[in-house]
Amino acid sequence: MRNFQLPGRSPVRTMEAMAATSHPLSTLAAVEMLRAGGNAMDAAVCAAAVQAVVEPQSTGIGGDCFVLYAPKGEGNVLAFNGSGRSPEAATLEWYVERDFTEIPTHGPHSVTIPGAIDAWCRLIEDHGRKSLDEVLQPAIRYAERGYVIHDRVAFDWNDALGTLTGDEYAARLFLKDGAPLQAGAVHVQPELAATLRTIAARGRAGFYEGAVAEDLVGRLQALGGLHTLDDFASTAGEYVQPVSISYRGHDIYQMPPNNQGLTALLMLNILSEFDLKGLGPCGVERLHLEVEAGRLAYRDRDRYIGDPDQVDMPVDRLLSRDYARALSTAIKRDRPMSDLPDVALPNSDTVYISIVDSERNAVSFINSTFHSFGSGIVGPRSGVVLQNRGSSFRLDQGHPNVIAPRKRPMHTIMPGMAVKDGRAVMPFGVMGGAYQPFGHAHVLTNMLDFGMDPQEALDAPRVFYRDGVIEAESGVAAEVLSGLEALGHAVTGAPEPLGGGQVVVIDWESGTLTGASDPRKDGCALGF
Repeated sequence: MRNFQLPGRSPVRTMEAMAATSHPLSTLAAVEMLRAGGNAMDAAVCAAAVQAVVEPQSTGIGGDCFVLYAPKGEGNVLAFNGSGRSPEAATLEWYVERDFTEIPTHGPHSVTIPGAIDAWCRLIEDHGRKSLDEVLQPAIRYAERGYVIHDRVAFDWNDALGTLTGDEYAARLFLKDGAPLQAGAVHVQPELAATLRTIAARGRAGFYEGAVAEDLVGRLQALGGLHTLDDFASTAGEYVQPVSISYRGHDIYQMPPNNQGLTALLMLNILSEFDLKGLGPCGVERLHLEVEAGRLAYRDRDRYIGDPDQVDMPVDRLLSRDYARALSTAIKRDRPMSDLPDVALPNSDTVYISIVDSERNAVSFINSTFHSFGSGIVGPRSGVVLQNRGSSFRLDQGHPNVIAPRKRPMHTIMPGMAVKDGRAVMPFGVMGGAYQPFGHAHVLTNMLDFGMDPQEALDAPRVFYRDGVIEAESGVAAEVLSGLEALGHAVTGAPEPLGGGQVVVIDWESGTLTGASDPRKDGCALGF
């Protein structure tokens, strides 16, 4: 139980249904959808669509999504990969011949074909109760009539000023007199509202064919992109087999590659070799072990993960107990490992949604445009912000994540699902680009090793290892930072909050739901 004399909030507890998102308007829309007879999938897509309007720096219909779904809470977890592919013309040779040394972070070559709308349509058709038109109405309303900019949204917009000024249509839509809108301002997106109305009426064809696709492809080609209308029209997500491990009596499910989800599972496997319960939950030893396990797991992430349609990956070996046991022996309790490469770990923005309905359908749903405002490119007539997932591709021949035609990049956004005794007990997720595997491991161990409730687990201070340095949030005690430095770590303050997450816990015995939402974002959990 939390200390009620300290800042913080309690988890939300209810019986019927629960929604947790990173924005109050999104959570409210999800709850209203549930009250109107929609199920968890209807509510999740509804919430994601609202966030595509009210958190446009983090997500949008020009991005991708991944979903884990446990129908009626059954342990047979379904996974849907809604990530888009590179253009057909995007060959390694094309970039090498033009002296590219990497795929740019922004601009047309960073754009893969958005997969979110195809995924939303497929998921509503396969698992929803409501029509796509009904599910999109709250988002249309906010785009058309306006919404109030929240504080974390304003914080992110200020950080993204350089990106927004780089595109005339982005600047027109998201800046006023050359400056980002501030918290409390009202923002409208009439072009996006019209696009959402087209999708509501025509389904996926309203995005991947016709005027919207022509607007986006025309803009990309004008900027030098390789995208075609055929690339858009052929976009299709797919159901895939999730990957999982057992940790402290729970089966933890993640998306398979091209997703980085197995990175979190590898971290957990390594950490399972240590008795964390005997350590302080925010002490030097616990954080040191977490950092070292993360360094090993991220090394393998960058070595092996790519698009399984185009490259073979040793997934079974990477997730085996023997492999984790061997890796764990490299960790020294009294000093950092000295022989691991640093891996590229850029910041990014994402939204994560956790929903459970009255039938205990459990949805773990994540949607993103990657970096803040994605590629920085906005459709002139459609108002669509295009993602920059293609910037994750490599230009190294032979690397599993090397760019190639119709290929999906290594993807950072990862929903999670915990199952116990054959039933789903927790859809969960932590946003934050490359931080996400680290965040999944941190929140899960907070709960399963240290007995925190879900809100405490999200509230607890975090660290992340990046570019040879431990970035520590301001909540980490000074003596802990000194202790990490005494072990030989370089330590600095985190330049921004590390991630953000949502959790809903299903207690099958009592028939209750417990929800939590991360204070690092604007959101909340609500239920009834």
